[in-house]
Amino acid sequence: MHDLLIRNALLLDGLGSPPTRGDVAVADGKIMTVGKAADAARETIDADGLALMPGIIDNHTHYDAQLTWDPWVSPSPALGVTTAVIGNCGFTIAPCRPADRERVMRNLTQVEGMSLDALRAGIRWDFETVPQYLDMLERGGAAVNIAAFVGHSSVRIYVMGEAATERAATAAEVAAMRAIVLDAMRAGAIGFATSTSPAHNGAGGLPMPSRLADETELATLVGSLREAGRGVFMLTKGGHTRMEFLEHLAAQSGRPVVVAALFHSSTEPERVFQELRAIGEANERGHRLVGAVSCCPLTMDFTLRSPYTFEGLDAWKAAMALKGEAYARKLAERSFRAAVREEIGRPGHFRLFNGEWDKVQVAESSRHELEGRSVADIARDGGKDPLDAMLDVGLAENLGTVFSALLLNSDDEAVGRMLRDPHALVSLSDAGAHLTFFNDAGFGLHLLGHWSRERGVLSLAEAAWRLTGQPAAIYGIKERGALRAGYHADLLLFDAKTVGRGANRRVSDLPAQQPRLIAEGRGVHGVWVNGERIVDRGSVRKLERLPGRLLRDFSA
Repeated sequence: MHDLLIRNALLLDGLGSPPTRGDVAVADGKIMTVGKAADAARETIDADGLALMPGIIDNHTHYDAQLTWDPWVSPSPALGVTTAVIGNCGFTIAPCRPADRERVMRNLTQVEGMSLDALRAGIRWDFETVPQYLDMLERGGAAVNIAAFVGHSSVRIYVMGEAATERAATAAEVAAMRAIVLDAMRAGAIGFATSTSPAHNGAGGLPMPSRLADETELATLVGSLREAGRGVFMLTKGGHTRMEFLEHLAAQSGRPVVVAALFHSSTEPERVFQELRAIGEANERGHRLVGAVSCCPLTMDFTLRSPYTFEGLDAWKAAMALKGEAYARKLAERSFRAAVREEIGRPGHFRLFNGEWDKVQVAESSRHELEGRSVADIARDGGKDPLDAMLDVGLAENLGTVFSALLLNSDDEAVGRMLRDPHALVSLSDAGAHLTFFNDAGFGLHLLGHWSRERGVLSLAEAAWRLTGQPAAIYGIKERGALRAGYHADLLLFDAKTVGRGANRRVSDLPAQQPRLIAEGRGVHGVWVNGERIVDRGSVRKLERLPGRLLRDFSA
């Protein structure tokens, strides 16, 4: 007898095949039959035409810290996610010596917009090395399956200490880092992740450690994946990092290279397509690269206390190490403002914000008449430059004004073109990070709802493949990402007519009662992880036994 039988569903196999009507039977956490199942089951669900697909594989999350206090990895399960890949961009919490914990937490506070109070109160430091961290995750369990990158910045700090943010590594230090990466790979890491993005700054405005690595260091660490015999190299690319170099790394290591973060910018509308073409040409030469693109508009809430939107600007670095009155004085300084304004107006510069002030609004203000108005409008009414207007509003409210900026991916036609590109990977949810700024954990439901049902950019079968079978194949995730007999029963049952993500709302449920943004899913009827139902009609079921598994064994 089967444990579960889902009858009369619209089956999306995760491989891009045309949908079919049929049944799926599950026993012992695995799919037994797909198609027509006549056997009885302990539980039978009549899907009545609802769509059934493999659970979403979220390949770009930052749950490394949150998992130590929240094994339910909220809000991802309710948004259809059954597997989460952590450690992206190389921003991990392992390896970490006890003496470096504060440094690592302060870096995460800056680069990933995490609350320092929440991190201090929440992180369980029952580990030092990557293998110990993985063992801890396995003991603690999780609601969804977890795969973990070994992160470059943490490895650099572990080997170099304070010098990790100051200089290139010596040959001996690179060799020590390589040994750590290989040890992590043998313990079950999914690959190696790093960042060269100028937007990624740590405590005090210093570059995240990985940004100090030279090409020799990167080539050595990525090259270790060849010795490991498996694994993915994931990079968040700065504008100075050449695609030719990334192709060289793919050729040298023989491993796939995931290139993030590819967004469409209305001020440089062809750049993302040039990068996707370069990735396609590398694939034609037999070197495996894929471009990580987002299906969501990049909308970010921020205050001047933590203005991540501007922290990639060279001119803003003069303010980043300052606190209190010194910081406020810097924001008011005419020469500082002039330097920021000049850099924003400079063409061809790689950054989040490119001077589109009409897309920056006041979201929350003690002057309620400003709420919902763009900075461009406020500047015009006050006869000011927009940068001056924004800074003056924030300074007048003790830096507490909440602004909301639509930064990238604002052109639906262009984003649709990205999503159809054969060398693109739908990604970049950033779930677990930037918790007070934005929340794209529901990216998969947005793809199914907005891009498939509403826009028709992808068929429902194509959208399901983008979220399941494609990332499973790229990352070497075994026996998941498809409705196939013998595969693990990670399943998403949803209403194709209503599926989507809800609006963001702010809650204060992090450790130390710190706030974050969350969003609810729409049209989600059920989510199963390894055959256990964790979501029932949008509500997460608090099970005694967490059904997710730490994934350590990946295909070559």
